[in-house]
Amino acid sequence: MGCNHDCASCSSNCGGENDLHEKLNEFSTVRHVIGVVSGKGGVGKSLVTALLAVTENRRGKHTAILDADITGPSIPKSFGVTKKAVGNELGILPVRTETGIEMMSINLLLKNDTDPVIWRAPMITGTVKQFWTDVLWNDIDFMFVDMPPGTGDIPLTVFQSIPLDGIIVVASPQELVGMIVEKAVKMAEMMKVPVLGVIENMSYFQCPDCGRRHSVFGDSHIDEIAAKYNTRVLAKLPIDPDLAAKVDAGKVEMFEGSYMDEAADMLESLTENR
Repeated sequence: MGCNHDCASCSSNCGGENDLHEKLNEFSTVRHVIGVVSGKGGVGKSLVTALLAVTENRRGKHTAILDADITGPSIPKSFGVTKKAVGNELGILPVRTETGIEMMSINLLLKNDTDPVIWRAPMITGTVKQFWTDVLWNDIDFMFVDMPPGTGDIPLTVFQSIPLDGIIVVASPQELVGMIVEKAVKMAEMMKVPVLGVIENMSYFQCPDCGRRHSVFGDSHIDEIAAKYNTRVLAKLPIDPDLAAKVDAGKVEMFEGSYMDEAADMLESLTENR
């Protein structure tokens, strides 16, 4: 009881057998699970989650998104998904997007998308676990878990309950982000989950007329931050009005660009080495 998976700091003699991971639905297959995290809100974590899933899907991988941001779900809207999830005697059926990405989000279970989820932590954490244990995930190569910001109950539940292969940290260019990234990295270290890399969102704006890049939110420090924590920068996303318009229209699967190619290469090399 109270295990944080940090065996090095534990006086119990359990031999590391105190595994809190929840069992995947027996009719599901999920090969690799990647958490997408941020130390604070508003940095574009859900956007990065969506782009990662779309990029891997374009490469022929069967991808899925588990939306663990129960009180602030935005994944279905980004994909233009309005169909509600249904279930059968075996479990809950995830909803598929236009290009075949499977997803589960609380908004797929609510009567109205704008209905607020006014629940206490035990109900929220229980729902996140059910998205793993009760949903019939069909032959998934990569599942991306869109986690709520911070280091509270829900991220802790994901770290403890779902067998993550690693996490990707999303940040923005502001100076204080170094401290925010450090919190996310340290939490991952405590939970014995690898940090696969950092993605900087809103990194710059490229003028369509002159082609110059402008650092709207200040100079980037992401390379120094990544080096400090012995990880790598996987992408620097620009402020892209066209991408923003596609997300707002529920057409994120139509985005153009190679923003996530390096991240996708890293994920695929990760699987080849296992």
